[in-house]
Amino acid sequence: MTEGNHQAARGLDWGVELTPDGPIRAVADLAERAESAGIDTAFVSSHFNNRDAFLALDRIASRTETIRLGPGVANPYDRHPVSLASATATLGEASDGRAVLGLGAGDRSTLRKLGIERDRPVERVEATLEVCRDLWRGEQVSTGKPLEIEAARLSYETGHIPVYLGGQGPRMVRLAARRADGLLANGAHPRDYALMQRAVDRGLENRDADNGEFTFAAFASVSIATERTAAIAAARPPVAFIVAGAPDAAMRRHDLEQERVERIRTSLAAGEHPTAYDAVSKAMIDAFCVAGTPDEVANRIERLREYADAFVAGSPLGPDRAEAIELLADVLSRIGTSGGADE
Repeated sequence: MTEGNHQAARGLDWGVELTPDGPIRAVADLAERAESAGIDTAFVSSHFNNRDAFLALDRIASRTETIRLGPGVANPYDRHPVSLASATATLGEASDGRAVLGLGAGDRSTLRKLGIERDRPVERVEATLEVCRDLWRGEQVSTGKPLEIEAARLSYETGHIPVYLGGQGPRMVRLAARRADGLLANGAHPRDYALMQRAVDRGLENRDADNGEFTFAAFASVSIATERTAAIAAARPPVAFIVAGAPDAAMRRHDLEQERVERIRTSLAAGEHPTAYDAVSKAMIDAFCVAGTPDEVANRIERLREYADAFVAGSPLGPDRAEAIELLADVLSRIGTSGGADE
């Protein structure tokens, strides 16, 4: 880990993101495998086109014993912050205190499909963080803009639930370092983590000691398989969507062809997904996904954990998700836990 005054908070060291794009019983099966593999936290992605994240998380809670679990990441636009606080608190009750909350600003293009404009994202996420914590302490909450809540209160208390903010922009990263239990840093390349490290350190300069320890977690798209070609093929769809939503500054940082980037964005907007996937280059996969054989994935994760305290393997995981979790367990055993790569 590079120099900095952050320490890994207890709990999140090695996590996975599970996408509920199939029956929730299948998601619970994967979570059971993850728990058996020694993975400590399972995040379930939260998008309206998939199964409901909290229903999937409740099924996971009933099928597991130790793994921490939560949405990764939910946003305060398509789910009201008070409802989000209540759903997370209920998950904590259902799981005997294992709930965590992954919170972010949401995807702008996805929210527009719901007629929602993603205004003041950093301010809204910070206000939601405060509201959740106040409600979990049993307090009555009233706020002004951007949330405008009047005398809301939960009828039950839940105690502290760790909140990890998802993001990569400097303002969101600094907010996470100042206020949250941790950061789920969106990125898969060391070049991006070097930039985020500086923002984390700036945020930590203004962190209140009452907020406790802070976890800088890499939240990277992973595609792992015994055959490299299979892993690369499975990486193309998520990388296409990452490219479509990433800022142009990221494209320039990784020297990506702008014409190819625009082709992907146009194809996805038109619903021509296979065309977009075919346009994904090797350079794009290297920039936005940890993809390859177990050895290749282990090497990249070790490089990221020179910056990060923890690692969360995000979608797609691989061409076969059950096998991917087993392969990740082998990577975990090689890299070790509680502090990243062996020095």
